[in-house]
Amino acid sequence: MTAPSIAEASRTPGAGAGSAGSRYLRHPWVGFSLRRLGGLLLSFAVLVIVTFLIVPLIPGDPAVIAAGEGASPAQIATVRAELGLDLPLLTQFLNYFSGVLRLDMGASFISGEAVSALIFTRFPFTAEIALLAIVLVLAIAVPLGMTVAILTRGGRNRWLDAGFNFVTSLIYSVPQYVVATLLVVVFAVTLRWFPAAGAATLNSLVLPTAALMLGPACVISRIVRRETAAVLEKDYIRTARGWRLGVLRTNARYVLPNLVTTTLTLSGLILAAQLGGAVVIETVFAWPGLGQGIVNAILQRDYPVIRGIILVLGLLATLIIILVDLILAIIDPRNLGGTTHDV
Repeated sequence: MTAPSIAEASRTPGAGAGSAGSRYLRHPWVGFSLRRLGGLLLSFAVLVIVTFLIVPLIPGDPAVIAAGEGASPAQIATVRAELGLDLPLLTQFLNYFSGVLRLDMGASFISGEAVSALIFTRFPFTAEIALLAIVLVLAIAVPLGMTVAILTRGGRNRWLDAGFNFVTSLIYSVPQYVVATLLVVVFAVTLRWFPAAGAATLNSLVLPTAALMLGPACVISRIVRRETAAVLEKDYIRTARGWRLGVLRTNARYVLPNLVTTTLTLSGLILAAQLGGAVVIETVFAWPGLGQGIVNAILQRDYPVIRGIILVLGLLATLIIILVDLILAIIDPRNLGGTTHDV
């Protein structure tokens, strides 16, 4: 660019601001944030539509259920008007959507309690066992998978490899409700080490958390073992061993970082799935979380509660996956979906 052209560009109003603005919009973090925000809004829209359609598509008249047995037609009509079920479907949806935006999901047909209050009361119990389970899964599965891969490298200790694969496959293949029942029979009924149900003490956390974590721990440990075995054959690992850096230093500095992306991705997906698995676990252990709440609501046909809990669980699963994507992008900018630039 010649000197006059540089001077002319410098005199052009807004030229520098426009260039900076377009440069900002091309930044990988901007595109990443917009994609994740779009995915969140799309998931929210789908969840709102699906949860709204629960009531119209389920057989039976919610007004009859809410009015109770033996209610007269006049009483049923009054209840239907109070619930807004006599309004056009589009009007009902708009009312429901505006209520969700205000965190007002209606009231329970059975207890009359606000659904939002009910969810806020039960949510900490579900979050407690779900987060504790994922922490234990990572604390157990990653070291276990790495250890087995290191000990069986090069075809050594075949008995350990075979035993590891057999035990993890067996545990993972057993349904969660069967695992939960076995834990109750062995540790609560027979040995009496832990309570069989409820959430009165800290000991009550042990069995539901164990039932929730055993399957995911087996899956992640198997994948970590496979990924570790592949990393151990890389040239840079052979070089590190040739430098005699030591087993612990080599594995901590060169092997473990290459497992972070896979492990975190799977952990996020499993934690999101655990929110659904908690429904079964909480029912077996009478744990007062969202899982038991939705089971009770289904049995009682308490549609506002069903709507609210499904919506919250769906949004939580979406937020967990987005959070994992964010962590992975911070650890490795290549996960942003673009190349990094100096700004």
